[in-house]
Amino acid sequence: MSLWEYANPKKFMDTSARLLPWFTGLAAITLVVGLVWGFFFTPDDFRQGSTVKIIYLHVPSAMMAINIWVMMLVTSLIWLVRRHHVSALAAKAAAPIGITMTLIALFTGAIWGQPMWGTWWVWDPRLTSFLMLFLFYLGYIALWEAIDNPDTAADLTAVLCLVGSVFALLSRYAVLFWNQGLHQGASLSLDAEENVHDVFWLPLVVSIVGFVLFFVALLLMRTRTEIRARRLQALQARERMA
Repeated sequence: MSLWEYANPKKFMDTSARLLPWFTGLAAITLVVGLVWGFFFTPDDFRQGSTVKIIYLHVPSAMMAINIWVMMLVTSLIWLVRRHHVSALAAKAAAPIGITMTLIALFTGAIWGQPMWGTWWVWDPRLTSFLMLFLFYLGYIALWEAIDNPDTAADLTAVLCLVGSVFALLSRYAVLFWNQGLHQGASLSLDAEENVHDVFWLPLVVSIVGFVLFFVALLLMRTRTEIRARRLQALQARERMA
């Protein structure tokens, strides 16, 4: 079985219809377990106090904001190379989810930063590049809405996605590029010394898994909607020509 079979809209619709209930159910379970565990059953940090618990929203949403853009880049490149409409529609469907994750990350980061840094916002390299990522999400969505021809819109948004990927990478690695930034390093790392304590780490991992499953469920749902909308547009175009 080839992966490219799922580029066929009918194959995608049939498969996603079977998978969607599973992803939705697993997302609900893991999100509830991770967030309730993190917010209500972990202790306060000896330095950050109860504000440390914002990581159960901030870290997963920030990770998803960046990785959703990477997913959009991959599907956009598939569209440019192979012209599979499902990949272009998947990228379009992912953008509103990505911008929502970016907003959650920016908002929760401000809540954490005010007591820790004494200000809601600083022009830290990672924060600045993350704000730029939000603007690229906004521009991507606006570009899809501004162009009537869907194939032209897919081409132009794919190019925009490629350019915006620079800021997605900067958001992820800005702390490594600019050591003078205020933003802390990664909460999860292959280096055990950089990870948060296990009492925070375990519910954080569950929350991240929940966010990933939630994104997949929303992506399947929204892509199915985009495919139906494309079919409706095609039918309406045929009726006008008849």
